[in-house]
Amino acid sequence: MGEPLSLADIMEKNPIDQLGEQWLAAAATLLYQQGDTEAAIAAADVLVIDVALWSSGDYESDGYKVFFTVEPHLVEQFTEDVVKRLEGGMNAVVPRRVSAYVQSIEVGPVIPVPSADWRKQLRSANGPTPTNQARKARLEPEDQHPIEDDLHFTNEWEYGLYRVLKARQAALPDNETIGIMPLGKMRLLGSTREPDFLITYKGRAGVIEVDGPHHGKPGRASSDHSRDNLMLHAGVEWVSRLDVQDVNTKAEVEKFVDNFLARLTRR
Repeated sequence: MGEPLSLADIMEKNPIDQLGEQWLAAAATLLYQQGDTEAAIAAADVLVIDVALWSSGDYESDGYKVFFTVEPHLVEQFTEDVVKRLEGGMNAVVPRRVSAYVQSIEVGPVIPVPSADWRKQLRSANGPTPTNQARKARLEPEDQHPIEDDLHFTNEWEYGLYRVLKARQAALPDNETIGIMPLGKMRLLGSTREPDFLITYKGRAGVIEVDGPHHGKPGRASSDHSRDNLMLHAGVEWVSRLDVQDVNTKAEVEKFVDNFLARLTRR
């Protein structure tokens, strides 16, 4: 079979940050195939993976320490048991010719980028600051996140969809209008989720997820499908995904919204 690759050989051909992303994607897919949906979905929520070489001494095998960066409200879902399963999954997909292994995984929140008036924002956190349901007030510079009607939006794509939904809401009669809830937290089996939009219409509830470019990562599609199924099992009538890479005009977003509302109320 040949000699095992040394860490120097690996690093020369693959930057360690690329290796981390590849191993995490493969581990998440493997865990999902093995029925461990909880750990697979948790892996899909990792925003940044950093990998560092680690050696305990001259007589110990070289290994990796892995650091996950996630949204602050998702840290709690990375329990000791989930992290151990992710660690096992990553070690299962590390090529056998590699003479190192994942020794540990640490999980930490995204470090916020505070605005210049962060003191004022903190002091007024209990006042009428823009927020979404149970979501804590953001302390990042406000121009980083679109705000309208006292609601926060993560990016311009979500904001554009909201404007179309709001227009459809205004065009409907009072007795059959739609409800629009962006970024409302939802507890599902094994984890807390935050759908991009929860829509209520004619006695039914549906979810719209806005998929940005990051959804093209390996293993992400299977995790998205599993999460959608959890919402369907919890009583959500319909889950639809707006892929921003396939939408170029407002008219296309309007068509998507009209199709979503029609499908939501279909008997």
